[in-house]
Amino acid sequence: MLAFVAYAIRNVQTMIIKEADDKKPAIRELQALLSRPDCKADAKKRIEQEIRNIQAGARGEEEAAYEMKVHWGESKNWMAIHDLRIEHGGLVAQIDHLLINRFLEIWVCESKHFSEGIGINEHGEFAAFFGGKPYGVPSPIEQNAKHILILRKLFDSGAVKLPTRLGFTIKPDLKSLVLVSKGARISRPKAKIDGMDAIIKNDQVFKYIDKAIDQSNNPLMMAKIIGQDTLEALARDIARLHKPIAFDWTAKFGLPKEPPAMPAAKPEPAPEAPKAEAAAPTLEPAQLAEQEQKTKQKLVCHSCGTSVGYNVAKFCWFNKPKFGGNVYCMDCQKTVSAA
Repeated sequence: MLAFVAYAIRNVQTMIIKEADDKKPAIRELQALLSRPDCKADAKKRIEQEIRNIQAGARGEEEAAYEMKVHWGESKNWMAIHDLRIEHGGLVAQIDHLLINRFLEIWVCESKHFSEGIGINEHGEFAAFFGGKPYGVPSPIEQNAKHILILRKLFDSGAVKLPTRLGFTIKPDLKSLVLVSKGARISRPKAKIDGMDAIIKNDQVFKYIDKAIDQSNNPLMMAKIIGQDTLEALARDIARLHKPIAFDWTAKFGLPKEPPAMPAAKPEPAPEAPKAEAAAPTLEPAQLAEQEQKTKQKLVCHSCGTSVGYNVAKFCWFNKPKFGGNVYCMDCQKTVSAA
């Protein structure tokens, strides 16, 4: 009977109660910091790494969530909560995925996207790889253990209404899973380390949980079965505790809240308009005729009235004491000189 009920529960699809939060706004905010004039090379390097971390984490969560959706999809025997952040008693649990079934098993899944894989030594220390070289990373087993501890304290506090039967509260059974990108390699130590079996690739999550339910011989599982409506209400109560955090990215990277004011650009001097040439005064026709007549009069001999050339007139003008300012032809000039 237990095997039949377990088969019925595990083979019906999952209802997604909460999707992962959108990471795009955080990435856009970080990219805006990169363009600030006061963002120095060291800060830029750290910001770029932060963007890569967010993008890698989002890819890992998306891969795992996709596998869960493919195998369990939409139903009321399993509930899925993605990207859950809970605060309790001054502690914070950032949980990538919660899978809850009607046996009141809660699978707490820590999702990691190590593109080149991870290695674990005999001391349980973790290393990821980049460019073929290892670098130390926090233990996801220990991270998940802390998440489970906070969840257990949360349930014990009564912050979430747990189902009851015959006056007794039914406590959830919290289980840990570490999901690694399906394209990554996992180098495990020969020594036996607690929690090592719970590190799997995210495309194995269905088979792993399916096998775990198959191998469970606990007769109390039947006594803990809850209804679909009770399961959904519990999942929604947990999801309502989600408290997204708004990061102060400027403070994290040592930048002021507002970028420094850029100095106002000096306006280019307006090109000077070309100076207009002084226009010749406009004369009436009578004035023009009079001026022309005066000019002609100056170029005739004062004595005989003969026309003279300009050079002859000029000679007389330059010798005003001798000619009295009058113009004389060359012949008359001799007469005036003689006089």
